[in-house]
Amino acid sequence: MARTPMALLSAADQERLRGLRVMKGIALGALVLLTVVFIVAFALQARYPWLAYVRAAAEGGMVGALADWFAVTALFRRPLGLPIPHTAIIPTRKDEIGRTLGEFVETNFLSGDIIRTKLAATRISARLGEWLRDPDHAERVATEGAAMAAGVLEALSDDDVQDVIADLAREHLIVPEWGPPLGGWLERLVQSGAHHEAVDLAADSVASWLTANREAFSGLLSRRLPGWVPSMVHNLIDEAAYHEAVKFIGAVRSDPAHPARDAIDGYLGRLAENLQHDPATIGRFEDAKTTVFDSPRVRELAAEAWTTAKNGLVSALRDPESGLRRRAATALAEIGDRLVTDATLQQRVDGWVTDAAVFLVDRYRHDIASIITDTVERWDADETTEKIELMVGRDLQYIRLNGTIVGSLAGLLIFTIAHAVFGV
Repeated sequence: MARTPMALLSAADQERLRGLRVMKGIALGALVLLTVVFIVAFALQARYPWLAYVRAAAEGGMVGALADWFAVTALFRRPLGLPIPHTAIIPTRKDEIGRTLGEFVETNFLSGDIIRTKLAATRISARLGEWLRDPDHAERVATEGAAMAAGVLEALSDDDVQDVIADLAREHLIVPEWGPPLGGWLERLVQSGAHHEAVDLAADSVASWLTANREAFSGLLSRRLPGWVPSMVHNLIDEAAYHEAVKFIGAVRSDPAHPARDAIDGYLGRLAENLQHDPATIGRFEDAKTTVFDSPRVRELAAEAWTTAKNGLVSALRDPESGLRRRAATALAEIGDRLVTDATLQQRVDGWVTDAAVFLVDRYRHDIASIITDTVERWDADETTEKIELMVGRDLQYIRLNGTIVGSLAGLLIFTIAHAVFGV
């Protein structure tokens, strides 16, 4: 298997590779040392009988070292390149290992009960509050949130948003009938007498206008008189019209039971009734509404509303000193302080977070676990083997070293017992 060049590995992987090579060298050195000891002891044991014990220990250590070398190597590749069954386990069974790992994570970690127990002991809201109550942290969240919101606003298509606003306006303003609801509202208004203040305001406004615009009555009626009527009569008629108008408005203002007020009440009452029950009145009102809010005008209104709102929001979001940004940072800090001091709020927030997490885990646990399975399936077999060997290979070399030591002790013990029992 071709290894990734050292220069292409991360600093952590380079360190792991160096450690792996060192441990492989130590394990191989132990095997070579025991081989040399075995050869020497085997050659000299006839002259020096005690070397038989050394030979037995070296022989056992060689067997243990070779057996564990085979076992460790078989995990990652075929020993000596031979097609021995049940070797190169990781590259040949990579996908199965990924599925098994995904099932293990799904079964033992992505459990609603486990998530609920862990989150219940975490005090999420209190920790969040402690962090958020710091003004610098609140400012950071406000800054990041403003940048995200401004980005979203700028990324939105103006035409699409205008279409949505126009559709909403059409759905909620043009399509529904206004007549009956407006008639019901007007009927309640008249019955409660709330419109009287509007009538008073109108009368006051007319009186003020008459006082300031007396000259507007010059020729108002006299221009309609025959030419042979003396000019003095013209002036008298105009003066009389003005004084009658002032007198009339004064009477309306001072008399709550004035016939004009009754006439207004009667007209509004009839209008309210017709808006609710008269098809002709309702039809005329709807036609007028449609004329005012026809499609081109609705789209123009939508475009103007969206452009104004978007420009204002983006400007406020981009400006660190804007009132919106300042209030957002202050509000976040206040929320953090409440999360720390308000136990009831803490319980509610912790409950919401826990319930949401449990819901997501229970609903999407298989999809989450499938990330592991799908990711492992996409990995190259040789690259996967190399990565896993870098992660655990150094520790596995200790198995080889331990096998060497245990084999030596086992060989020595077996030979000693056999020699003691059988005298060979």
